[in-house]
Amino acid sequence: MSISITNINVRLVHDDHNPMKAICSITLNNAFVVHDIRIIEASQKVVVAMPSKRKKTGQFTDVAHPVTTEMRDKIEEVVLSEYKLIKMKKTES
Repeated sequence: MSISITNINVRLVHDDHNPMKAICSITLNNAFVVHDIRIIEASQKVVVAMPSKRKKTGQFTDVAHPVTTEMRDKIEEVVLSEYKLIKMKKTES
């Protein structure tokens, strides 16, 4: 079974001092949604962070994440592409 990202929703964070630049949801195969994917600017680089929760120890653990490198790369490519597009549209307006 092939998995496709069939929908993506990126919401920009409007705080220049916050390293988190956007929050994203993706839909897989029109059947499964993953919310709270974060787009974070870190060390002159923009990264995609999967949804996570804080444990009692204070550490974070992923709630959902890709199992394969190929799927992670696919999600990162689509999410960052959509983020850049939305950011560009915002700058133009």
